[in-house]
Amino acid sequence: MSNTAKTLAIAGAVAAALAGTTTTASAQAKEKCYGVSLAGKNDCAAGPGTTCAGTSTVDYQGNAWTLVDAGTCESMELPAQADGSARKGSLEALERDLPA
Repeated sequence: MSNTAKTLAIAGAVAAALAGTTTTASAQAKEKCYGVSLAGKNDCAAGPGTTCAGTSTVDYQGNAWTLVDAGTCESMELPAQADGSARKGSLEALERDLPA
């Protein structure tokens, strides 16, 4: 095996190792954000009306969560509620926009 081939093999191995580390770090930089997913787009359940991924029935359902980048949940811009008040994501389950 030539020196060039050895160098390329080592560079490829290092790149693969770094890619695996980046993916793990990205996965750890997520948090559950309640009340931000559209109907049927939630990652999992938090209470009555949902059972797991994709089962929310109402847009911005307060007891359904979605994984978002850490630190972004409570600052996400969402449409106002029907009464005109601000709608924000939360790190805990909410009592708003629950299915009837």
